[in-house]
Amino acid sequence: MTAEELKKLPKVELHCHLDGSLSREFLEQMLRRQVKEEELSVGMECQSLEEYLEKFDLPCSCLQTEEGLEGAGYDILHTMNLENVCYSEIRFAPLLSVNEKLSTEKVLEALLRGLEKGKRDFGVEYNVITCAMRHHSQEENMKMIRASREFLGEGVCGADLAGAEAQYPMAQFMELFQQTKKLGMPFTLHAGECGSVQNIVDAVEVGAGRIGHGIAMRENLQVQRMVGKAGVGVEMCPISNLQTKAVKSLEEYPVREFLNRGLLVSVNTDNRTVSRTSLTGELEFLQKNWDVREEDIFQMMKNGIATAFADDSVKDRIYRRIVKEF
Repeated sequence: MTAEELKKLPKVELHCHLDGSLSREFLEQMLRRQVKEEELSVGMECQSLEEYLEKFDLPCSCLQTEEGLEGAGYDILHTMNLENVCYSEIRFAPLLSVNEKLSTEKVLEALLRGLEKGKRDFGVEYNVITCAMRHHSQEENMKMIRASREFLGEGVCGADLAGAEAQYPMAQFMELFQQTKKLGMPFTLHAGECGSVQNIVDAVEVGAGRIGHGIAMRENLQVQRMVGKAGVGVEMCPISNLQTKAVKSLEEYPVREFLNRGLLVSVNTDNRTVSRTSLTGELEFLQKNWDVREEDIFQMMKNGIATAFADDSVKDRIYRRIVKEF
């Protein structure tokens, strides 16, 4: 498919971080100055996840007020609309915006106002995933998840665990997500981005509906079978994974392997601005490097709908729209 055809396709995105996906125009408006691309983005010459994460300081500074959060929600749906994303689950860490003037509840209310305005203006359907952070205490994370739970079905659809995976393995967070499950809160977990297949095993065992990245189960049939049998979605972010050196080369990237195994792979941007990417760009990249065909793209969009945390009515509506275009 050509870039133009890919752009026109209705698309689903499940793994997109708010702070890493804000447009330069929005950030310049908030900061009241010009912003250089190198302040915001990395290329394929990026050497590590640490270098990649340096690019989040500036956008995070724009998410410390209700005005910034509301504007960010509107901005990200505007960007998605430009390439016909029709449903997205947008994730962010509320605690990184909490301050003396903003509680978790106020942070969420502000973001949801902006997203709702974006939905009205652009027709992009959305949900929010609230990220617990690995470097925060269990008490802080649990308090945030309980507050987020009050918005479940009102714009929030689930929780996540993000941050330095290698430094803070999944084993440290089993109790947190056992409690999250008891609250009836769906969750996806960043797992297997940084080499540890055990993090994927633990994520599945604790009840994750999806895993973010999942690269570490490459060539591990036992864990792939476990993930497949559990019906766990695998949110793959090809360009980001190559930039952060989650894999060292194109040849090592397991998207073709996972598709061939019948895993519920979806394709995602991770961080649109930091990675200088779009869903259209990711699909082009997949076609060029891993023999991903039109039927694979259709399957990945269906997988995205199947593993989304949306209501059945929303899933049905998006599915019909995608089937019509394919």
